[in-house]
Amino acid sequence: MRSPATTKRITAANRNQWDASAKHHEQSDQWSTLKLGFGEKQYSVLDDIVSAGLTSAGVDGAKLVQIGCNNGREILSTFSLGARQGLGLDQSQQFLQQAQTLQAISGHNCQFLCSDIYALPNDIEQDFDIALITIGVLNWMPDLTRFFEIAADLLRPDGHMLVYETHPFLEMFDPESTTPHTPTFSYFKTQPHIESGLITYDGEKIDNPGKSYWFPHQLGAIVSAITAAGLQIAKLEEFPHSIHEVEYDIFVGQSAQLPMSYLLQARKL
Repeated sequence: MRSPATTKRITAANRNQWDASAKHHEQSDQWSTLKLGFGEKQYSVLDDIVSAGLTSAGVDGAKLVQIGCNNGREILSTFSLGARQGLGLDQSQQFLQQAQTLQAISGHNCQFLCSDIYALPNDIEQDFDIALITIGVLNWMPDLTRFFEIAADLLRPDGHMLVYETHPFLEMFDPESTTPHTPTFSYFKTQPHIESGLITYDGEKIDNPGKSYWFPHQLGAIVSAITAAGLQIAKLEEFPHSIHEVEYDIFVGQSAQLPMSYLLQARKL
């Protein structure tokens, strides 16, 4: 467990890199597609896996919170499944401006709050039916135990948590290596990968001052942190498909297939 001061320093550095990256994402074809798509009531970017998980958790008529919502595209998509109300949390004000743009287009009953997850306001609501955590959120978190404690506090008793993430086993590989199918990093690495440049999804490398910190977490550490937060794991499914950046597509469809993603469903006791 890292000290609060260290956690604050790391999350601030990551926030600065995300804010700097927002303009690049807003210039992409994906952004144009999102603005057009959310003009339709039933538009969704959610795949069948997470849609089925949300449906089984009772998303129809539910009040949801998404932790690390980025530009809001996923929590706004839950309204196509019948969500009643939503709150998106993220510490990047620049990406939340995009989220507010998409919300205005969609007209969905969703609000957005800019805050460090480790320093949420005291008056935040704590009666959500479902907490949603998706691709790439956990690896930005320097203190996994505290993260899930805070996330669990947002749920009402008997509320559900869904985590749809990159499989930790995939963190062992470097897709840009000359031998990408040979492990580069130990599965048990705990120190963060320190990166520079803008944070992109399309594989493009764009220089930018500053650093970001990406933390590998073992699956056992994730499960242990969830249960320690007072949640009961109902289901853990592992998949051979990628929800990571495009450069990881080279690992799909191998004869000896790697686990590439997972969906974990839990319930607050």
